[in-house]
Amino acid sequence: MENQQIDNGEVEMSWQVPEYEKHERTKNWYIGAIVLAILLMIYAFLTTNFLFFGIILISAFVIFLNDSHDPALVAIGLTDEGVVVGKKFYDYDELKNFSIVYKPKQGVKNLYFEFKSPVKQRLSIPIMDEDPILVRNILLKYLPEDLERTDRPASETLAKIFKL
Repeated sequence: MENQQIDNGEVEMSWQVPEYEKHERTKNWYIGAIVLAILLMIYAFLTTNFLFFGIILISAFVIFLNDSHDPALVAIGLTDEGVVVGKKFYDYDELKNFSIVYKPKQGVKNLYFEFKSPVKQRLSIPIMDEDPILVRNILLKYLPEDLERTDRPASETLAKIFKL
């Protein structure tokens, strides 16, 4: 994909990432998750909060469904016009800044984009085995770097701890 012309600009760098992080879950994790889900559903039923009951049920279904297959690979491309993530394109004009959190000993190698629009949340992309300095040098041509971010967001840390 390197140096190819696509509809969204000249590709300066590309790599592939899994669609989502697949966690290795033990038998005890599943037992704990089932017990917690049952307790939450009982609570929802007793408080007549049927929407919460449905959310717990759907969440459990999605977790077990995702666990049954491996994540697909998604192509990432940094172009002179924006960022390509699979079939989605994010123009640099939509993005406020970027940051790279690179701590290989802790298993953290991520690229983050903040959007200008407060409606959209941040975009997190694993760098995998790519050179973070090369990624940074390409993006500095188009976006400011957020040097304040030195760790991954708390939501990602919690998701990793609870294997969600």
